[in-house]
Amino acid sequence: MQTFRTPRNTLLDIKVEQLIIAGWAARDQASVEAHIKELEELGVQRPSAVPLFYRVAADRLTSAESLQVLGNQSSGEIEAVLISDDRGRLWVGVGSDHTDREVEAYSVAVSKQICPKPISSELWAFEEVAEHWDRLRLRSHVVIEGKKELYQEGTMESLLDPRDLVRRYTGGSDLPPRTALFCGTLTAQGGVRPAPRFEMELQDPVLGRSLVHTYELDLLPVVA
Repeated sequence: MQTFRTPRNTLLDIKVEQLIIAGWAARDQASVEAHIKELEELGVQRPSAVPLFYRVAADRLTSAESLQVLGNQSSGEIEAVLISDDRGRLWVGVGSDHTDREVEAYSVAVSKQICPKPISSELWAFEEVAEHWDRLRLRSHVVIEGKKELYQEGTMESLLDPRDLVRRYTGGSDLPPRTALFCGTLTAQGGVRPAPRFEMELQDPVLGRSLVHTYELDLLPVVA
């Protein structure tokens, strides 16, 4: 069971039982190809289909501000996250598909399981943003050697609509209760790279608010 907050400071308990990562989820196929090539440079094979849905262990989802990861070859990817509660009501958070890039080079599916999946502790009701979804803006920064760098930025207009993702994944219009769906990421500015600190924001310019979450890495040694 995970406890989230709403903008009205009420508490929302959701036991996520299914965690899905939507990969290659850009609307513009040129953007999809750019991200595929970006990862090919790291040795990652092309996906078998786009979008592609990866099932991940539900206990990987966390709002912790410090993550323990193995080695120094993992990095974050900002994403909007759609969550269905016990009654099937939809909520929105901002998350990071934190991924081990070394493992990703030989298996994307395995790499998705290796790292925790951070998510904001605050959620918005989806119906409050559904009509202006494309105007929501994703923005992430990395902090490397004390220097903050813009890492990703763009509107949700560049990614497939979450309702479209739900239809493609389930074949219907409803996301099953107690399910979290990561809705795709943006191309990294300057290329994918590890960083000890990752900062992410989902901005709503219409309602004048943001979901934010920051986490730091505790690197565990790789021993043989």
